[in-house]
Amino acid sequence: MIGIRVPPCAPVSVLAETASRAEAAGFDEVWFPDSQFIWRDVWVTMAAAAAATSRIRLGVAVTNFETRHPSVTASAVRTLQEMAPNRVIVGLGTGSSSLKHIGVRPTRQARMREGFEELRALLSGKPRDTDGEGGQLRDAIGVPPLYMAASGPKNLEFAGGVADGVMILSGISEDLLRTSIERVHRGAERAGRNPADVRINIAAFGHVTEDVRRDCAIVKPLAADLVLRGAGEALADEGIAIKGRPREADPRVYPDYRHAENWDAAAEVAGEVIDDDAAVRFAQRFCLMGDGAEIRSRIEEIAAMGVHEVYVQGVGSYSLPTDLIDGFGKEVLG
Repeated sequence: MIGIRVPPCAPVSVLAETASRAEAAGFDEVWFPDSQFIWRDVWVTMAAAAAATSRIRLGVAVTNFETRHPSVTASAVRTLQEMAPNRVIVGLGTGSSSLKHIGVRPTRQARMREGFEELRALLSGKPRDTDGEGGQLRDAIGVPPLYMAASGPKNLEFAGGVADGVMILSGISEDLLRTSIERVHRGAERAGRNPADVRINIAAFGHVTEDVRRDCAIVKPLAADLVLRGAGEALADEGIAIKGRPREADPRVYPDYRHAENWDAAAEVAGEVIDDDAAVRFAQRFCLMGDGAEIRSRIEEIAAMGVHEVYVQGVGSYSLPTDLIDGFGKEVLG
């Protein structure tokens, strides 16, 4: 399955039209991120997308248990399931940009486990008993797939033990991907689960182009983001030479590299330590970037490694991926 990330950065009616466009282009899934300062409300957006589509699966990538209590998420999910039966996926994470500016720490594993258990119970129609206060969701429909986003070794193993699917955020480099999948499977086994029951979803930047070197600057903020997340050694193992630590305290990179408001400025700052050769190598090893045939070949390669779903992302968070949807639809999915 091939999904597309659509940041809720436009009026809801336009977002619904974009979901419909992705469905018509041949995408199987459309994913909407959740961050209250940056975008429109994710559940309102997904409801509009549900009304505008009939086939494509609708996912949140990702929400969290801090800004949204499990009972609040359960109610939203139940309502969306009524609008889009068997088309809802719930992605969960530790918080990231949702928590950065409200003084709340990212969710720890114990709280994540508790949140997964409570959300499953509520959506199953069972009473919550996490803190002894009770409470039960009326008109529960059932539990849709619950995914978790993860990149580091500990979170990958943890996600394999609690989630129905794991959204791996560390790119599509073969060695790194193989290691990440092994960690997910190890976590499933330690939890007494069948690893084959855990869906593997890979998030990757996508860009259809005939000239990767000409367009390589657009991936520099993504590489910088990975370095700051602790993946510098993994990049070095892939022959990607980063010449120092990317600057964080720079007003041109707000709120961070991955969500930069001015992508060109973020690319310029990242370019101080990531040259074009490194960016080209990064694009080839960690991204779905190239012509249609090259991208299809890469997708086939990672599918053979045990990947069930590919989650394609465009650059930036404040523009819709219209060109990416059309390009993939014509050159990759057509």
